[in-house]
This record gives sequence, C-alpha cells and structure tokens, in this order.
Amino acid sequence: MAPSFETNNEFDSDVLLKNQPIPKRSQNFETKSVVASGLRSKIANIDHDSCEAGDEDSFFVADIGAVVRNYRLWQQELPQVQPHYAVKCNTDMRVIEALARMGCNFDCASKTEIDQVLSLGVDPGRIVYANPCKTNSYVRHAKDVGVNLTTVDNVHELQKIKRFHPECGILIRIMTDDESAQCRLSTKFGCSVKTAVEELFPLAKELNLRVRGVAFHVGSGATDLDSIYKAVQDSRILFDCGIDQFGFKEMNLLDIGGGFQESTFGESSAMVRMSLDKFFSSAYRELHPVEFIAEPGRFMVANAFTLAVHVIARRDVREAESEVQAMLYVNDGVYGNLNCILFDHQVPSASLLTHKGQFVYGSEPDPELSFSIWGPTCDGLDCISGKCQLAFNVEVGDWLYFPNLGAYTSAATTSFNGFKGTAEVVYVNSEK
Repeated sequence: MAPSFETNNEFDSDVLLKNQPIPKRSQNFETKSVVASGLRSKIANIDHDSCEAGDEDSFFVADIGAVVRNYRLWQQELPQVQPHYAVKCNTDMRVIEALARMGCNFDCASKTEIDQVLSLGVDPGRIVYANPCKTNSYVRHAKDVGVNLTTVDNVHELQKIKRFHPECGILIRIMTDDESAQCRLSTKFGCSVKTAVEELFPLAKELNLRVRGVAFHVGSGATDLDSIYKAVQDSRILFDCGIDQFGFKEMNLLDIGGGFQESTFGESSAMVRMSLDKFFSSAYRELHPVEFIAEPGRFMVANAFTLAVHVIARRDVREAESEVQAMLYVNDGVYGNLNCILFDHQVPSASLLTHKGQFVYGSEPDPELSFSIWGPTCDGLDCISGKCQLAFNVEVGDWLYFPNLGAYTSAATTSFNGFKGTAEVVYVNSEK
C-alpha cells in the first residue's frame, strides 16, 4: 500500500511549527554556584610551589544535576521518544550510572562501550549496537551478552549478521541531508531509500533476518529542521514498503538518531513531534504499532562539564601588528581534552578562574585584553584560540576555565608528547 501522505519535499517549516510549543532551556542558575564550589575546592588544595608532578594538571568539574535536568527536559518535550544515550559522547561512568537510574537506555558503538554499560547492571535489552559497520568478533560478543538490536546500511553487514548473530534485530540506517550539521555523518553511513528497497530489503527477506525498523542521524549538532522532517518522511516510506511488500511484520522501531543540542532543542524537538505526528500518526500506529527511540549524546552532557586549565607559561608579543599582547600556554590542549576543536568543530570560550591567587570565577569585569592560548605539546597545531578576550593581564600561575565541555572531549584524548590524556573529574550535583 502506498503511503497516504504527500511526498512533496517542499514545505515551510515555520508554518508547520507555528503551533508547536517551544520549551524553556533547563535552568542553570544553581549550577554556577555549585560548579564554582567544585572548582574552588580543587584549586585551594594545590600548592604550586611544592606539589607533586601532576597535581596541578587540568581537571573537570561535572555537575550531575545538569545531566538530570537535561534528561527531564527530554522527557518533557519528547515523551514519546525513548532516549538511548550515545556513550561515545562522554564515557564517564557517573554520567552513565545517573542516566541508567533515570531510565535512559544506551547507544553503544563497540564491545568496550557495551561492556561498560553492562558492568553497571543495565539489561542488554536497553542497548542498541548503533554502528553500521562492525567487527566480526564484536558481533559475536553482542550475541553472547544478549545485545539483540543493531544498525545496518549495506548488504555485507546483513550477511555478517546472518552468519554471527542471526536472531539480532536490524534497523536499516538511511542517509539524510546533514549539510548543516556540526559533524556530518551521512558522508560515511546510511544507504539511500532506493538501495534499502532494491538491495537490503530483498536480501534480508532471503536470509530470513529480523528487520525491526529504520534508523537515521541528521548529523551531530544539526541545525536544519527540514532534514528531520525529510528523514521521518523517508522512514515512513520504508515502513510501508517493508511491511506491505516484504512482509516484515516485526518492523516497529524508528530510531531518529542524535544531533540534538541545548541551544536549538526547542525548535528541533517541536519538529520531531510534528514530523512523527504527521507520518506516524496515532491512526497509523493503531494498525502498525511503532515505538520511537533516539541517540542523544551532546544534549545530555555538553553543559554539565567545565574544564579548568593552568597557565604554565607566557610569552609577550612585541610586534606592533599583532592582535594579541601575549601568548598563554596552558596544560591541556587539542591533543587532550580540547580535541573537540579539531574533531568536533567546537569553539571553546575561555574565562579567567583565578588571577594572582584570587578566585574570580563569575566576577570578572568586561574583557578588554587579547591573548592567544596554546596547549602544552610541541606541535604548532596545538592552538586553543588564536585570539581570546580576557578581563585581566593573565600571569603564569593563573587558572582559566572552559564551560560546556562535556561532549566529545574526554572521550577522544591522546597521550601525545607523553602528556596524560585523562583528567581528574570533581563531581558536584546542583539538584541536591
């Protein structure tokens, strides 16, 4: 049966979203004072003149309360969509445990992530193995531990599933238009609707595999609302084709992926609601029950982590044409927890944490002085900011901080030049 909706891709998202309520952002007025307490307590215990090597390394303050509020906001705005936290975004065990306790499920990309979640006693049925291209042994491991849902976007992966985990549920991963995304994913993963219908569906039918539904991802940090609408529309086409033409009676899951971020969550969640209501209406779901899941990562943790770094050196700039008065060297950088500058296209914002031994977090005057900020390695690429405005004439021994660094930071660190990749985490909770 052909879909009963219009397939014209041209539409006005402003009109469609006109009556959709936009949520307020999660409240963070309590967060700042609690984070300040965590930062102050850690720095107060460091004697820079006599401490052991490594005691003055960079560190995070993680507000578990912010994670709790983010999860509640998701439940408030998308109650029909069960979140599966993308572990790859931030592998912190306290974060994973907090989310698990609240009822969040998990998106894992590897054996290590699966084992990490299972170590907390999470039921394997709460995990989707959301990696379309998997190692054979990892597929076998998923079978052994009871993870029975995965994503696939090519015929070779279907054959792999048939050989190593034939009872596994399959979500067909389709490509999306993600040109606006901070990190595009469709250049690497996802098949076209045409390929799904002409190649994957027939082979899955021939191999007697369990096609459970469709998955897509509009890209990490996506801002184009139209891409969400079009992806849900394409998914409905595949549901109709899979159920009516191929007889996949178990097709009952739609995975809308991730890419959500706090700054645009109001608009994107409204578009998700509107798109699901249009293409998977209650009337449709009475005939074909469909559950909705998602893979948020950044949305859950980005605003929950603050990174503190120590100014270890300074070089004054004498050139008249320079836009900065000094180069600041700190003990973390793009090979460490600020790798997000390279890999995730983030632009972290630095502020002064201490100056001349005084704690100035949240109380600095308007920034007037310009600096460049550099990481500790010997690579010229290790530049955190080419030009940064700060309020005071920063000195060696001062501390800086970067808020909103919970997503794709600690999870991708290296030990280049022998600098420790992992940073200590001070945990606070603004919800207590």
